Amino acid sequence: MSQLSSRLVTVFGGSGFVGKQVVRALAQKGWRVRVAVRKPTYAYDLKPLGTVGQIQVVRCDVRKESDVQAALSGASAVVNLVGILYQTPGASFDAVHRAASKAIAEGAAKRGVSDFVQMSALGADPKSSSKYASTKGKAEEAVRAAIPSAVIVRPSVIFGPQDGFFTGLAEQIKTFPVMPSIGGGKTKFQPVYVGDVARAIADTLGNPAFAGQTFELGGPETFTFNDLIKYVSEEIQSPRALVWMPFAAASLIGLVGDVSSLLIKPLLTSDQVLLLQKDNVASGKLPGLRELGIVPTAVESVVPSYLWRFRKNGQFAEYAG
Repeated sequence: MSQLSSRLVTVFGGSGFVGKQVVRALAQKGWRVRVAVRKPTYAYDLKPLGTVGQIQVVRCDVRKESDVQAALSGASAVVNLVGILYQTPGASFDAVHRAASKAIAEGAAKRGVSDFVQMSALGADPKSSSKYASTKGKAEEAVRAAIPSAVIVRPSVIFGPQDGFFTGLAEQIKTFPVMPSIGGGKTKFQPVYVGDVARAIADTLGNPAFAGQTFELGGPETFTFNDLIKYVSEEIQSPRALVWMPFAAASLIGLVGDVSSLLIKPLLTSDQVLLLQKDNVASGKLPGLRELGIVPTAVESVVPSYLWRFRKNGQFAEYAG
């Protein structure tokens, strides 16, 4: 058994796309894992990822201090994965990113917890014009103020089965006859595999060699926005023309998305348009996957395994890639 097998880590937001992979990685490391989520019914499929009794699911609304305190009870380590991509009437960026992270970190600090991993994002900056990026940056500040030894990981866009990025692009390509090249489509991305992100979190948690460090997690390749649209179009065998769209026009569409988010998942929000005006790649000034001994996984080695369902004949489609 691992020397960590008697230690309990509380994972906030462990039922999502990234969370499930993180829970699996932590269980494999020997941690006992408490998964704190708002809707436990979405997380019971996590229990088989560990041995009998190794993974526990508890209800927790991170906006309620009493729920956070209960989820932290008895824990010796914390991983905070809570985050949203767009705001709704019941969940603002400030409440879910900054305020919740502050409450979780301060609650953990009161219990003497020093092993803490905060998942942030590339581009996190308290001074950013984007509310998403600014609240991510403020969340980092709050966590470090409460727990100086906390590890912060900043991934680029994350891909893998059931992701929202490549899958979302494929859905849009199948829906629309042309695709917008927002701002000329020159914004750069460095997609990182969800399994690599999960391993990075599991490897840094509880390791004193990484205490207090910030990691920028990017994949082995950099793509422009246009590159990604073309790649997905080819992969699902649905070529689409790219139509140049200035950021100003995209912002107007984003305003419609802001309103539609009250009822449904928006295609684009005004805040996402702000994010698209800045490259989403590692700066090279901070450690990343390679410093953790993790070989970054290429987009091409994973994405085709789950985008085939968007092809006309699915897995039986002829593929000349």
